[in-house]
Amino acid sequence: MQTAATNDLVVEESSETATIVLDLTWELHNWDSLMRKMFTVGLPPDPKEVAAIEARRNREKERQNRFFNVRTRVMGVDVEALNNQVEERKLQEATERSKEAAHGTNQVQYDLVVQMLEKEQAERTRRLAKKLQNFREQRQQLRNRSEFDFWDSDQLWREFPAYPGDRAPYYGPASLQYFSGEDLQRAACLRMQQEQFQYSLERQLQEQQQARVDENCADMLDDQLRLAMDTRAAQLAKLEESCRIAIMVATANANKAQAAKLAEQQRREQQRQQEANLVEVQNQITSDLLTENPQVAQNPVAPHRVLPYCWKGMTPEQRATIRKVQETQRHEKEAQRQAEQALDAKWESQTVNLAQAAMELEEQERELCAEFRRGLGSFNQQLAKEQNAQQNYLNSIIYTNQPTAQYHLQFNTNSR
Repeated sequence: MQTAATNDLVVEESSETATIVLDLTWELHNWDSLMRKMFTVGLPPDPKEVAAIEARRNREKERQNRFFNVRTRVMGVDVEALNNQVEERKLQEATERSKEAAHGTNQVQYDLVVQMLEKEQAERTRRLAKKLQNFREQRQQLRNRSEFDFWDSDQLWREFPAYPGDRAPYYGPASLQYFSGEDLQRAACLRMQQEQFQYSLERQLQEQQQARVDENCADMLDDQLRLAMDTRAAQLAKLEESCRIAIMVATANANKAQAAKLAEQQRREQQRQQEANLVEVQNQITSDLLTENPQVAQNPVAPHRVLPYCWKGMTPEQRATIRKVQETQRHEKEAQRQAEQALDAKWESQTVNLAQAAMELEEQERELCAEFRRGLGSFNQQLAKEQNAQQNYLNSIIYTNQPTAQYHLQFNTNSR
């Protein structure tokens, strides 16, 4: 009894805990709804959100109709819905394949355009590098530079000796042929420097003019490249638009073909159903059940038995045979009854003797039962008092929060 009371206490505490958790969940849900209403006051509803909520509600209603429909739940899965999903999946895959093919064609064209542009850029870079190298080889030689004399400061001294009478290329200080700071060819050197300065100035002017020409040529090439890229972009845009239109046309044709196929399948299904119904009616009309063929009722395994669902009744010969067998059985039953009466007379005499002995045993048994009932009554009274006390304790202390009808109605209201 203590164990049962403990189990009842644990169950009641679990029920109270579950009730408290449900109450808290309901309060949190109400608080969440209230906060949403507070933050959405004065704001117009979003049409997309309203449409999404309405779509979810419709799907939930359809799902509840399917789940709570006894016929659909007993019969099993929705074959029509599965077939529709398969068809939709196939149509989606076909559309994806068409899109991938179109994107693949565009990607190939883009790759070709990029290769052409890269090839043109590489060829342009090569031509510019070749022109720059030719210009350096022709216009920027070492001897034509203005700082050539600074690299070899003794060149003029070697070419123009200080003492023009002597043909020796070099004279030392002990020869007393020339002195430090002496320059016998100063006028010729100044003239040559002026000529070299004039040549350098003309060369710089030519270089500036050539740089302007190269810059103009580069600008013209850039303009041509930009114009070519714009033209190519326009062509690609037109090609992409044509591909998009082709995809839309292919999708529309696929949808039309799918609709025609579905209509044809429905027509064939209706025709097949009508033909099956006609065949079923013809079979029922010509069946053995309606024609009442007596051979159908014979059991192929046991010829002396009949099939109850095909049997239409007995023949007169069968009825006569049954009556004859019943008469024989009646005579046999009468003889058996007379033998049983004789046997019963013997048993009655023996029963009288046994009854006298049983009466004595019953008297002793009644005395023992009376004594046992007195003891059992006192024990039951004590047990009843304990149970009443336990029940009063449960009703007054443990089971104080009884579940209402609203508590049971909150279950099984959603399809999830």
